[in-house]
Amino acid sequence: MDEKEEIRQTEPENTPDAPKEESLLKEFLGYVKILVITFIVCFLLTRFVFVNAYVPSSSMETTIMTGDRVLGLRLAYTFSEPQRGDIVIFKYPVDEEVLYIKRIIGLPGETVRIEDGSIYINGVALEEDYLPEEWVTGNDGYEFSVPEDSYLMLGDNRNVSVDARYWASEALADGVAENAEEASEYTYVSRDKMVAKALFVFWPFDDIKAIW
Repeated sequence: MDEKEEIRQTEPENTPDAPKEESLLKEFLGYVKILVITFIVCFLLTRFVFVNAYVPSSSMETTIMTGDRVLGLRLAYTFSEPQRGDIVIFKYPVDEEVLYIKRIIGLPGETVRIEDGSIYINGVALEEDYLPEEWVTGNDGYEFSVPEDSYLMLGDNRNVSVDARYWASEALADGVAENAEEASEYTYVSRDKMVAKALFVFWPFDDIKAIW
């Protein structure tokens, strides 16, 4: 009788910590589950909804500065048409592995003329209050007939921007076009090559702003 009582008294001291270890394992697996779900959600958002783009050049200054990170919306043109003035992330026509970011200037079917530092759309002057300085480089002698379902893209910092004015020459220089006629096809961005509409700069913090 005494021995049985003694055994019952000492039994709690010899009980293993299994419930405690099981609780820690469940907690760990819970954290892993949260991380996996977070990763999947972030992957899906960046693959199908948003674009996180780094801008390495000054071609869009001062609207977008060198080194800025831009968030773009992939679904922006699902139910609406691209508009003049939109800033768009798109596949560079000469090398579609590279993404560019420029402003839409010419719409499908329009005639765009660059003359003495001004742009004329079907003969009507375009107001451009976003240019950072006087436009003096590549500012005259260009005329574009924008094909249907395509768009003419220019950078805001026209004196340094490598944009639609130069892409035909780039196509010839890179050997992707054999003659001037073929090269002219690389001047424009087709609708299906638009990746996203730029929404705002989110990095660095002191440069956060919506993009217009």
